[in-house]
Amino acid sequence: MHAPGIWGILVVAVVVILLFGRGKISGVMGEVATGIKAFQKGMKDDDKPVERVATTADGDVVRETEKKDV
Repeated sequence: MHAPGIWGILVVAVVVILLFGRGKISGVMGEVATGIKAFQKGMKDDDKPVERVATTADGDVVRETEKKDV
């Protein structure tokens, strides 16, 4: 099987633009970019220490901070 030529790629691009329109494609790309940024922020936040809150039998609140193992 051979790779598609420039005309095949252009035909596919025109069909995609006709089916979805320019507005939908740019909207989808914006949502993908937002998702990537949220994923990167989540990965950065993962390195911060986690604070655990526990209560004793007397009802006192005990806070512990520990480093999350990966």
